[in-house]
Amino acid sequence: MQQQLPSRLLENVVNEFGKLPGIGKKTALRLTLHMLNQPDADVGTFVTAISQMKTDIKICPVCHNITEDEGLCGICVDDRRDHSLICVVETIRELIAIENTGQYKGVYHVLGGRISPMDGIGPKNLNIDSLEERVRNSEQPVAEVILATSTTVEGDTTNFYLFRRLSPLNVPITTLARGLSVGDELEYADEITLGRSILNRVPYSSMK
Repeated sequence: MQQQLPSRLLENVVNEFGKLPGIGKKTALRLTLHMLNQPDADVGTFVTAISQMKTDIKICPVCHNITEDEGLCGICVDDRRDHSLICVVETIRELIAIENTGQYKGVYHVLGGRISPMDGIGPKNLNIDSLEERVRNSEQPVAEVILATSTTVEGDTTNFYLFRRLSPLNVPITTLARGLSVGDELEYADEITLGRSILNRVPYSSMK
């Protein structure tokens, strides 16, 4: 049975919260009532933070990570990083997960998703052309490309496509060691397991 709410305005907010991933109607209502009972200043701060995030966050033109500047992101401009290592991830969530392990000191390339024909997502919908161009024309020779997609069917399909695209460039291509269970999303892996998978990565050709 659909829940009846006493206010159209309340229902509007519940519906908006309900659009968030993993948020059902009951949780959306709980969040809405929580916000309703907060001081006006706290709600204003919350709304301002979301608004500023949408208007001020930019996308790095090289790796497609997020940045607050018009130029490169903090990782791409960091001279302490090894720019000869490029770790390819599906989304920024996986980038954050890998960074939290503290085990990786290279740079990244965010695809913006993974190949999934069932969802209408093909190679042209992802940041694959820019990855190939980056590897081909990098000022500093690329020593290794690490494929760090999820261990799902879609992730494996994306890995295979990337391997076929990048192989002619004669750059070593590796993938994470299978410390991760098949079907796992990278962002949900614990930091120790994910860190070991990065350190013990293997050549992609041995995983086919």
